[in-house]
Amino acid sequence: MVHPELDSLLAQAEAWAAADPDAATAEELLALVARVRSAEHPGAAAEQELLDRFSGPLLFGTAGLRAALGAGPNRMNRVVVRRAAAGVAAHALRLADGSGTPYVPRAVIGYDARYNSKVFAEETAAIFTAAGMETFLLPSALPTPVLAYAVRALQCEVGIMVTASHNPPEDNGYKVYLGGRAVEEDARGVQIVAPHDVGIASSIAAVGALATVRLAPAGWNVLPESLEKDYVTAVAALADPASPARDLRIVLTPLHGVGGRTARAVLAAAGFDDVTLVAEQAEPDPDFPTVAFPNPEEPGALDLALETAAAAGADLVIANDPDADRVALAAVDPSTGSWRMLRGDEVGTLLGLHLAARLPAVPGASRVFANSIVSSRLLGKIAAAAGIAHVQTLTGFKWIARVRNLAYGYEEALGYCVAPGMVRDKDGISAALLLAELAAATKAGGRTLFDLLDDAFLAHGLHAADQVSVRVANLGSLGVLMERLRKDPPQSFAGSPVDTLQDLAQGSDALPPTDGLLYLTRDSTRVIIRPSGTEPKLKCYLEVVEPAGSAAALRDAKATARARLDAVRIDVGTALGF
Repeated sequence: MVHPELDSLLAQAEAWAAADPDAATAEELLALVARVRSAEHPGAAAEQELLDRFSGPLLFGTAGLRAALGAGPNRMNRVVVRRAAAGVAAHALRLADGSGTPYVPRAVIGYDARYNSKVFAEETAAIFTAAGMETFLLPSALPTPVLAYAVRALQCEVGIMVTASHNPPEDNGYKVYLGGRAVEEDARGVQIVAPHDVGIASSIAAVGALATVRLAPAGWNVLPESLEKDYVTAVAALADPASPARDLRIVLTPLHGVGGRTARAVLAAAGFDDVTLVAEQAEPDPDFPTVAFPNPEEPGALDLALETAAAAGADLVIANDPDADRVALAAVDPSTGSWRMLRGDEVGTLLGLHLAARLPAVPGASRVFANSIVSSRLLGKIAAAAGIAHVQTLTGFKWIARVRNLAYGYEEALGYCVAPGMVRDKDGISAALLLAELAAATKAGGRTLFDLLDDAFLAHGLHAADQVSVRVANLGSLGVLMERLRKDPPQSFAGSPVDTLQDLAQGSDALPPTDGLLYLTRDSTRVIIRPSGTEPKLKCYLEVVEPAGSAAALRDAKATARARLDAVRIDVGTALGF
C-alpha cells in the first residue's frame, strides 16, 4: 500500500521516466516505482532507493558532478547531463556577452571508456552547438590530461571531461574547466571554482523542461587523432636533453583505463623503449575486472603490476588511474629487498627535488611550488633551500593549478602538475615521464629513489605521513562527526599537547574557508581532519617530523616516526568515537 506522503515522490519519478530520453533508465525507474507501490511495509528497500535518487540534484563538488549511473536527479544519466550541459552553455554565453566585447565561446569535450561516457559527451556537443558555441569533440576515449591540454591549446572558454576517474565501475562524472577570455591567464584551463560553480549551478536550476533543451543534429567538430600526437610530442619534450640516461626497465599499467596507449607513446618518444604493459589491464574495460577498486592507492590494485615487474626484473612500476590524471610509483626498497609502492608525498618530494634542480636560478616568486594543505610540509623546505617560493592551497587541483607563476604543484592523493603551461591540472602521464627520467639518472649514478628521499630527510628532517579514512553510510554523518570534534576537540596527539587548533571553515588570509580542522602539536605533529569532496568519507591526514642528522640516526628516526604515527592513529580514532 502506498502512503499519502509517497504520492508526490512517485509522481516525480513517473514524470522523470516519461521525459527520460534513455529507454533503459526510464524502464529501470518505472520498475522501482512498481516495487514501491507493491511494498507491504513502509521504508522498504525500494522506497529508500527511490528517496535517495530524488533526494536532490547532484551538486558541483571537488570533481564537478560524480555519482552512480542510474535514473533520477541524484544519479548520472542523460537527463542530468543534458541539463548540466545546458547550464554550462548558458553560463559561458553569459560570460561572453558580459565581456564588453562579446564573442562566441569555444568548448572542447573529452570522455573516457566508462559506460555512457561517449553518449554523454556527444549529447553535450550537440547542446553546446545548438546554443551557439563553437564546439570540439575529442576523436576517441582519451586521458583527462589530453582534454586539459586541448582546453589551453585550442584556447577554449570551456572544457568538459566525462569521467569518474578512479571511482567504482558503476559511477560516471562530468568535470568542468574554464579557460580562454573567461578567466585570467594563470587560471586558464583549470577546473571551476566560485563564483563559476555557483553560476553554473544556478544556470542548471534555471533550465526549463527537458524538452526545451535543444540538441543540434550536427555542426560540432570532431578533432583529428593528431591532437593526441600533439600532446605526446609536447610531453616528451619535457625530458631534459642534459639527462640522457634511459637504461630503465619499466612496467606500466593503466588499470583498464584509457591512459595506456598515450603513456607508452610518451615514454617511447622520450627514449624509454623497455616498457612492458600489464597484459590483463592494458585495454580499456569499464568493468575493471582485475581490481576490486580502480584506484592505485587501494590495497591490491597493483598486485598484477608487481607480479609482472618481479617476473620481468623491472626497475620501476608506473600505474595510472583509469583517466590517467594520477600516477603511482613502485620500486624495490633496498632496506627490505621487496617491492613497495611509494606514498603520494614521497613521489611529490621526488618530483620536487627533480624540478628544483632543473629550474633556472630565478629570485623570489617568479617560480612557485605549491601543494595542498593536507600534503607534506617537506616540499616547502625543499623549495626554500632552492630559493623557490612555496604556497599551500586547499585540497584539489582546482586550487593548486590556479596558483600564480606555478612551476610545480602536487597533492598527496597521487596528483602532480609538472608542466602547468601545458596542462593546468594534475597529469599522471607527464609526471610519469619525469619520474622515469629521474629513476634512470639515479640508477646510472648507482643509487635509488629511496636514497634521494633519505637525502631530503637528512637535509630537512624526516617527514612521515599516514592517513585514516572513516567511511560513513551517508553524507549527513560527516557533519555530525565534524561537529563532535568542534565541540570536544582532542587536547593532544601521541602525548604531545595541541598548541594550535585552526578551524579551516573560518578561512584565513592564505586560504578560503573549507570544512576542516587542523591541529598542530608542540612536537610539530600535524593532524588535519576533513570530509572528502567526492566520497562519503571523513579523511584524517597525519604527519610527524623527526630530526635525523646522520644515516644511523635516520634509521632510528624512521622507527620512532612509525611509532608516533601509530599512536596518533589511535588518538584520532578515540576522538572520532571509533
